[in-house]
Order: sequence, then C-alpha cells, then structure tokens
Amino acid sequence: MERSGTDRRSTVGGWVGSLPAPLALLNRFSITRYLLASVVSLAFDVALFMVLVAFLFDPGWASAAGYSAGIVVHWLISSSFVFPGKARDGAALQLQRIGFLGTAVLGLGITVSIVSWLVEAGALPVIAKAAAVIVSFFCVYLTRKYGVFR
Repeated sequence: MERSGTDRRSTVGGWVGSLPAPLALLNRFSITRYLLASVVSLAFDVALFMVLVAFLFDPGWASAAGYSAGIVVHWLISSSFVFPGKARDGAALQLQRIGFLGTAVLGLGITVSIVSWLVEAGALPVIAKAAAVIVSFFCVYLTRKYGVFR
C-alpha cells in the first residue's frame, strides 16, 4: 500500500484501514487501536503472569513481571500503530519514552496494588488480575492520549 505524505497511518494502520467495514473501524479511533494493542500486550503479560504463578511466585511480583513484559510490547505497538504520526525525534523522542515509561509505572502501581490487595482479601489471582487490567487500562490510556502522545 502506498501512502501519501499527509497520511499519518503506519503500514499496519493502512492495512487495517483498508479492511472491509466494520473491521476498518479498528483503525478509525485511537481507543480501538489502543484496545487492540492492549490485547496483544495483555497476552504477553498474562502468559508470563500465569507461568510465574504456576511456579509458585508471589502473585504481586508475578503481576509486576508480566506487566513489565507487556510494557515493551505496548510501546512498540503504540508508537507505530495506535498514535501514528505522534512519535517525536531526537530529545523529544526521549522525553516521550520517559512519559510512556511514567504511565507504565502508573499502570504497574495500579496493577500490583489491586492484585496484591484482592488476593490478600481472598480473590483468585486471575480474578484480581482481571480487575487490575480494567482499571489500569483506562487510567493509562487517558494519560497516554492526553499527555504522552498529544
């Protein structure tokens, strides 16, 4: 697919945008692209979390490790697909990465706190993780959309 100079979509974004409706809606709104990126990142996150819990790691620490793996995956997707044309160059790129990392630390804090608190209260680790994912998703999306990638 050839892109014009004013088309800010990534190659993947262009491909998704050329899909038949309603699948093309995935590319229309940043929240749907962010949701897709989050699902992919969450797959990495939860897979590592479940493996570590199966090996009897503390659920709080396992959630931290899983979330950290998801952060790396999410940056790669967010900077090229979710917020196309918003990536910076030079020093501004470094500041953007720091902002992204800051929002990741926010999400990590939310995730670890909720998982640890709910497991301590008697919830199953996977239920606690699900609750943390929902809260973290919206908090981090809003700070990235209106802060990091504005």
